[in-house]
Amino acid sequence: MLYWLLYQKLFPYYRLFRIFRYLTFRTVFASLTALLIGLLIGPFVIERLREFQIGQYIREEGPQSHQKKKGTPTMGGLLILISIVVPTLLWSDLTNPFVWLVLVSTLVFGGIGFADDYIKVVQKRNQGLSARAKLVLQTVASACLAMVLVRMEVYGGYSTRLMVPFAKRVRPDLVWDWMGHIPHMHWLAFLPFAVFVIVVIVGASNAVNLTDGLDGLAIGCTIIAAGALTVLTYVSGHVVFSDYLELQRMPMVSELTVFCGSMVGASIGFLWYNAHPALLLPFIGGVFILEALSVMLQVGSYKLRGGKRIFKMAPLHHHFELMGWSESKVIARFWIVALVFALFALTTLKLR
Repeated sequence: MLYWLLYQKLFPYYRLFRIFRYLTFRTVFASLTALLIGLLIGPFVIERLREFQIGQYIREEGPQSHQKKKGTPTMGGLLILISIVVPTLLWSDLTNPFVWLVLVSTLVFGGIGFADDYIKVVQKRNQGLSARAKLVLQTVASACLAMVLVRMEVYGGYSTRLMVPFAKRVRPDLVWDWMGHIPHMHWLAFLPFAVFVIVVIVGASNAVNLTDGLDGLAIGCTIIAAGALTVLTYVSGHVVFSDYLELQRMPMVSELTVFCGSMVGASIGFLWYNAHPALLLPFIGGVFILEALSVMLQVGSYKLRGGKRIFKMAPLHHHFELMGWSESKVIARFWIVALVFALFALTTLKLR
């Protein structure tokens, strides 16, 4: 909205507003706006949630040290959603279809998280939506997103080719064009891409949800991941950087840098209230492979090895808690690991 007003409408009359055409400038302002919104409305959100007695219920089988978190206001994801959506609407080019795609996707998954938390509050228990219901909703939402991306690929606005790390010349197309020529089987051409999108989005969503067990752990790692994504979206749309790094250049994708910048600012604003001890607890978030793998390995080991466990407790951060690490130590060291992974991803872009 501000981009439309200040640049597209007022720039012809006031040359100073030329700065609003620059993506880096708008990304910085989106981050600062998101941070400011989070800091300003945070106390109001916390107070309203307390008035409505919307508190967290802690599972009994978890670490006993977590029982003191009982009653901490949940549904804090509302603060994150508002702090991401509003700055994105203000500072991004709203004629860009990718902006609307990520905004709608964020709101849909936020709605699933809201429903999950709402059921927990109403039924006064730690479990909200059933695992099956949650997976079905997430899968349907991800499949719809995949179909939109395929449609955009037809018009040249998106590429379904996969960039394989460390393999410069390996760029498989996840849409099998050859299958599109088979009678009554053309829909199978899009199946590999749809499966890939569903696995990545649903897996990322639940992985972050599993990580959200300590005050500030998930949101701190989200700041790092969002920062890395801000860099990746920017270079993907930049002529010089994408050519140098041999990335698939998609100019319209670069506008998502504003969204990623908003996510960084919103996450920092949320961390202000979510740092140990937390005043708010968030909802479903984004990508943490180690935590998800620890749960998968733990469940697999328990079922296949006759009740034997690999970890003292899963997800992985509970294992370290039961080893005697303090909550603050677990959080700080997991942040360091997340930062190492993010830096590794960025510094090895050229090594393909």
